Amino acid sequence: MTRPFNYRIRPAAQSDEPFLWEMLYQSLYVEGQEPFPRDVVQRPHIARYVKGWGRDGDLGFVAVDEASGQPIGAVWIRQSGADDPGFAYLDERTPEMGIALLPEYRGKGLGGALIERLLEAVKNLYPAISLSVSPNNRRAIRLYERKGFVTVDVRNDFPVMRKDLTS
Repeated sequence: MTRPFNYRIRPAAQSDEPFLWEMLYQSLYVEGQEPFPRDVVQRPHIARYVKGWGRDGDLGFVAVDEASGQPIGAVWIRQSGADDPGFAYLDERTPEMGIALLPEYRGKGLGGALIERLLEAVKNLYPAISLSVSPNNRRAIRLYERKGFVTVDVRNDFPVMRKDLTS
């Protein structure tokens, strides 16, 4: 039996970088698959999504469990350029989104709430946002589709999804 919980969502601050590293690791989760070694997030092509958090253009939100005061999930975007593109890079005007929750908070609607908060914050800042997702993470793909993301490419079998923010 899972306990009910109340949470609040607040803007991510530079001081949240250690928690965002944990969320970056958790974002690699795929149901039914062995977890990656923890040091995977130090690989440059993965670390790029959190390293030095708080630079110009970084924007995100952290969900906090009201009872414990502990962060339990996060959603964030980061821009990259054509000279150093991320995995879901589409163009220089489209930042990439990351999202993750601590395992015990998955499947409770919190991911959708975090995405809604981010979409509201970025709707007048960018024409779109993108993300990549494991093809085996069907729950996440369904969530992204419900939030308006559509698959625009497949790279190394991983869907790259885009959410248009102009409509």
